[in-house]
Amino acid sequence: MDFTVQLQTYRQRIELALQTHLPSAETPPARLHAAMRYSLEAGGKRLRPVLVLAAADLFSAHSSASGPEADPLPAAVAIECIHTYSLIHDDLPCMDNDDLRRGRPTAHKQFDEATALLAGDALLTHAFWKLSAYASEPAIVAGLLAELGRAAGSEQLIGGQMEDLLAEKKSGVTTEELRSIHLKKTAAMISASLAMGGIVAQANPVEVETLRTIGRHLGLAFQIVDDLLDATADTATLGKTAGKDAKADKTTYVKLYGLAASRQLAREQNDAALAAIALLPGNTSFLVALVQTIAARTN
Repeated sequence: MDFTVQLQTYRQRIELALQTHLPSAETPPARLHAAMRYSLEAGGKRLRPVLVLAAADLFSAHSSASGPEADPLPAAVAIECIHTYSLIHDDLPCMDNDDLRRGRPTAHKQFDEATALLAGDALLTHAFWKLSAYASEPAIVAGLLAELGRAAGSEQLIGGQMEDLLAEKKSGVTTEELRSIHLKKTAAMISASLAMGGIVAQANPVEVETLRTIGRHLGLAFQIVDDLLDATADTATLGKTAGKDAKADKTTYVKLYGLAASRQLAREQNDAALAAIALLPGNTSFLVALVQTIAARTN
């Protein structure tokens, strides 16, 4: 299938699943559920749930498991709920204090700070509830819980955010410290997305570890491109406030390396992701095209 068609198919499946796997905006307390849906339905790339579906599809043909294949959509919904909650909290006044996300007001601007905080908390909790869909497959549910819990916890996603905040008040942040921040804050969830797709399709441990490796390189490439776009693109194109990193004197790849060297680093991480994809079985053309598309993105 053509890459663009396949990507659109995945995104359509994800959008429908997000509609059906979340309480309606009218479910009491309506304001909370409206805020959850406002943020979750704001669009975006849906990169993480797409990676779940793509990895699951890649390995489903190679699984030796008996019985019907597990549906990867609950895992895809779970990862997007976690990602969206992290964005809501990142945008709060106590964190990045941003007014714009995905081209429209952030949750705390559209509703209020307390409602945004609770909406994020609720999406975090909802994600783990969604994984109960795999209760009939103990090995799958245990693997998914471990993968997502580790990636979203204090040593990865949340820990990376804490280190990022501490770095804002520290002079002389090193390149290794910056790499550590973004391996945790960005790459961990992208790595987990691929691994969760493999776990649902019952890929073997070596294959799941290869998926994690791809995700780490892809996550770093994604973050470096993000830093480049913040420095070079405009707010209308990004759908969020451009230039805020420099304004806040935040340590980024652009600040430490400059534009040209940052572009080279992004290419190196991108190439490393492609090299790891080459180790996977089956038809990996979709993953290869997705990695290349991410490298060339403009928002």
